Amino acid sequence: MAVDVKALESAIRGAVSVSHLDIEDQSNGCGENYAIIIVSPDFEGKTTLARHRWVNDLLKNEIAQMHAFSQKTFTPKQYEAYTAKNTE
Repeated sequence: MAVDVKALESAIRGAVSVSHLDIEDQSNGCGENYAIIIVSPDFEGKTTLARHRWVNDLLKNEIAQMHAFSQKTFTPKQYEAYTAKNTE
């Protein structure tokens, strides 16, 4: 069963204070392969591993229906540095 972008966005925004969210369906619309970027002040003080575990737990039902899932999690300050680095 395919997962749609709206379901992912709703689950994320319902549990995390999001300042930026990118959800990319990398499966040409079939909903089985997603890459996401989540930027949240809620990630302050958490390691990358802790953030990813949090998101994986939050989306465990959706991820179980996917073939592939990747995530990048940033604090607002980290995201600012990430975008500055990738636009140079």
